[in-house]
Amino acid sequence: MASAYLDEVIDEFFLARLPKKHSEHTLAAYRRDLDTIAKALAEVLGKDRSKIKMADLPVKVLRRGFAMISHQSEATISRTWSTWNQLFTFTVAEGILDGNPMAAIEKPRIPKSRPKAITGDDSVTLLLRTAAAGRSTARDPWPERDLAVVVTLITCGLRLSELLDLTMRSIDGPPGDRVIGVRGKGNKERTVPIEPEVETVIATYIETRLTRFPGRISADAPLFVANSGEVMKRGGLQYMIEMLYREAGIRTRVPAGALVHALRHTFATSLARNGANGTELQRLLGHESLATTQRYVDATAREVRMAARTNDAYKSLTEVLASP
Repeated sequence: MASAYLDEVIDEFFLARLPKKHSEHTLAAYRRDLDTIAKALAEVLGKDRSKIKMADLPVKVLRRGFAMISHQSEATISRTWSTWNQLFTFTVAEGILDGNPMAAIEKPRIPKSRPKAITGDDSVTLLLRTAAAGRSTARDPWPERDLAVVVTLITCGLRLSELLDLTMRSIDGPPGDRVIGVRGKGNKERTVPIEPEVETVIATYIETRLTRFPGRISADAPLFVANSGEVMKRGGLQYMIEMLYREAGIRTRVPAGALVHALRHTFATSLARNGANGTELQRLLGHESLATTQRYVDATAREVRMAARTNDAYKSLTEVLASP
């Protein structure tokens, strides 16, 4: 079975993952990771990629292949390593190979990062006010829609793809006790409660949508649409949020590498700061692992802050600052 071609094995790998119902974005990321190393391996071996067999991939060759992406970030290399580890785990399960060679390939350790929440106590207020007032740079301002998008992101902690996947039927429950049904990573579903204030904002947006585009909105129609009336796209949403940051004067308060996702981090950080525990956050955020959620609690937990406050140095500092 080691005579199987790499590309054939990769195709079988994706076929075997169909029942998991991964999102398009997840599958695309897997494909990029596999293609990046496959291209490097073809260069190492000096042969066309389509002619690479599993038997051509001993540890030494794999090491050289991964060495060719050593200029990339630790996070990228680590993710790529994980994808190839899954591929080789699959080959072992299928009897294609006797063992997984990835154990002999060094995997970078990724330092725990702090949540990329928006800084500044007044940032959320400024953002909401800007959205409600309408973007001055927009050709066709639609403040009700912009505000509904921002409010949903900041009060529900949704990922970009999760927001775009929402439909009219995603909102369920009686008034005052409504929830939003979210389909997250791995096609896993969860519900996030929304308060009456959020219901009002979304209802107002829908009223303006019916004015702009008269007619019945079906239950399967996207919840948020572009100015054309079509489903909002990733690029359009990212552009909207960036322009709102800029007009609100908080663009520099948004951590590098975050844009729409900064609102999810701000949501989680705010809840942790106000006492939500790891299990509650895990459920609301749709994290598979509690360890992923724990960083929000670690960064903001009141108990930890109170413990740190017992340091005698704070008492001494208070006395020093109070002295004339």
